[in-house]
Amino acid sequence: MSFLKELWTFMRVRKKFWLLPILITMVILGGLIVFAQGSAVAPFIYTLF
Repeated sequence: MSFLKELWTFMRVRKKFWLLPILITMVILGGLIVFAQGSAVAPFIYTLF
């Protein structure tokens, strides 16, 4: 969790708030890939990439 705290501090101090939507999108896509590995939805999700 210290990494997230440091990242938030960096974005707040350096005014890099435009990074937040990129990071959120990456986390959502990563979670989607991990979630889909063991399900029947996997072939449909992998066609998106």
